[in-house]
Amino acid sequence: MEEKLKQKSTEIIKIAMFGPESTGKTTLASQLAVKFNTVWIPEFARDFLQDKWDLNQEICSQQDLIPIAIGQIKLENEALSIANKILFCDTNVLLTKVFSDMYYNSCDAILEKAAKEHNYDLIFLTDIDVAWEKDDLRDKKDDRKTTLEIFENALIDYKKPYIKLSGTKEERLEKATKIVTDLLKAKQLGFTSSDFVEIYKRSINMDAIEFQFSILKNGIPKLYLDRTAVLNDGIIPITKEEATYYSNYFDQKKEGLKLKKFVPASGAASRMFKFLNEFLNEFKPETESINAYINRKKDKNLPIFLVAKEKFPFYEEVISETKKMIPNFNSLEKDLRDYWFIKTMLTSPEFDFSNKPKGILLFHQYNTHTATAIEEHLNECIHYATSKNKSHLHFTVSEEHQNSFESIINRVKPTFEANSNIAISVKYSYQNKSTDVIAVAADGKPFRDENNTLLFRPGGHGALIENLNYLNGDIIFIKNIDNVIQNHIEEIALYKKALAGILIQYQETIFKYMKMLTSESVSNEELAEIVDYIKSKLNISIKPDFVKYTKESKIEHLQTILNRPIRVCGMVKNEGEPGGGPFWVIDKKGKTFLQIIESSQIDTKDEHQIKTFESATHFNPVDLVCGIKDYNGQKFDLLKYIDANSGFVVEKNKNGKLYRAFELPGLWNGAMAKWLTVFVEVPLVTFNPVKTVNDLLKPAHQPKE
Repeated sequence: MEEKLKQKSTEIIKIAMFGPESTGKTTLASQLAVKFNTVWIPEFARDFLQDKWDLNQEICSQQDLIPIAIGQIKLENEALSIANKILFCDTNVLLTKVFSDMYYNSCDAILEKAAKEHNYDLIFLTDIDVAWEKDDLRDKKDDRKTTLEIFENALIDYKKPYIKLSGTKEERLEKATKIVTDLLKAKQLGFTSSDFVEIYKRSINMDAIEFQFSILKNGIPKLYLDRTAVLNDGIIPITKEEATYYSNYFDQKKEGLKLKKFVPASGAASRMFKFLNEFLNEFKPETESINAYINRKKDKNLPIFLVAKEKFPFYEEVISETKKMIPNFNSLEKDLRDYWFIKTMLTSPEFDFSNKPKGILLFHQYNTHTATAIEEHLNECIHYATSKNKSHLHFTVSEEHQNSFESIINRVKPTFEANSNIAISVKYSYQNKSTDVIAVAADGKPFRDENNTLLFRPGGHGALIENLNYLNGDIIFIKNIDNVIQNHIEEIALYKKALAGILIQYQETIFKYMKMLTSESVSNEELAEIVDYIKSKLNISIKPDFVKYTKESKIEHLQTILNRPIRVCGMVKNEGEPGGGPFWVIDKKGKTFLQIIESSQIDTKDEHQIKTFESATHFNPVDLVCGIKDYNGQKFDLLKYIDANSGFVVEKNKNGKLYRAFELPGLWNGAMAKWLTVFVEVPLVTFNPVKTVNDLLKPAHQPKE
């Protein structure tokens, strides 16, 4: 009997329908078979029990279940020889087992064993959100919810790969077709059925994973730098007087606009304290002095930190906690006092700085209080991102740290609002888990950890383009969480508003031209004017054969160029900071355009490209003002303007095993690659990032003397 219940081994993909009676299993199996040009097998029990009823008016008994299971698996095994890559099964033996438990409170051991051992590449659990239809064999109209829970628990208990399908017949078919298509891709990429279900539940797009695998296999296409963007050739210089003019222009226009400030703030401060964590891990207090460690490691950062530690805004809190933890602290040698100070700062539950987001750390010491980066962003928001006495601030945070952000904001916001007479709205969003990427092992197959489970990694800050896409505002100010300042807030506000004023002027011209292009009376002279603007002001080249286009084609081409989101980017002089810069780039079609480029995006084996990259005169401080609506006031779908090929390949180590992963195009370069882009020089005072804790010792982050 057990032999008759065995599944044949096969390379055919087998997908089973599973669920309570009258939930659309037969309909879905037959529809999918047509969609994928293959066969499906019906529910053996239906004909078996219908015949029994028709002949003797008898219903199912427990003795019928083994013959039903044998008949079902016989149909399945026979159909494998005629299936075209996929076999859809209206039901399976596990369903028979569940019915045995439900109706008879027991199950034959042979049937239960078969139910456990039978494998399917995927099982569709059909939901109860379709109308129950009566027939001779159905009798479970009531309490369908409980019945569905029993079915789902069976799948969970037996660790079967399943996806629940809900909706109308049409919606189910559409969903199931996409799922089966993605399952086939997943199998080709080396994923198991369980892998696929996990990927599906994370809402990760299988096309995106297929693209990532292709990139990891073939490499990222490199961009070609034509030349460095410099002042008056890609970067617009502005004087203090011009900045004042544009700032005032923004002030004149802002009351009719909804402004928002967008601050990526979800990353932990681990890099900020990297050299201190290395010190804790490698320093041997029993056998060496701190000076010996510094010499051994050639560490240039630690001595600076130790000499100036009393200047850090968190010093008093940390030293106080350290003395509580170490009662004899004052009697210790200096090296041990320094060691315990760092250890308290980085490992005590009270602080644990390197595992917290930068935003909640103390950045600045004032006469009356100390301030976190969050507070400084609220202060900035009031100074330049305000209209109609309202200021809107949006932080991207990690979910586990949102309470910490809210605690600080709830404490300080009333004071800011009272002092400024401005209402501040603060909202949050998380990096979407669907943007996570899959790690790949050295052999090109999906990376698995010691538990044989897949490794997912955050897709990088480029994933935040989805968060930005969610916002609804006329003008969005973007600034990194760590780029705040203790002094010169008026000058920072001046240039931030100046960038916004420039953006508004560009938008006004672009919107005027878009309305021209959509009118029936646009003249050839007006088309020539628009072409000149695109080349001279937007720095976008026009194809040489454009003059040969028909008028209709010219209009369509110019609309395609102009009808895009726009960003005005502040650029500071390059003083050796790591990161990307502004360049003229040539694409595959020979078109030249401006872009922010990182070193990983160019061919590092090409000496000319290296020299061009190293000759950059300016640096991208991530000081952006963005327009994300079109000339009709409708939001752009920002996801349509990403250059997917401009991501990054990273190599990491997990418990001694190397893996590679694709990081999404950066938020301010590849994720905005197809935006209209304007570069404007701003003074260095506007750029004061805190990349390491020692940056807090710079004058911009210290109290005025």
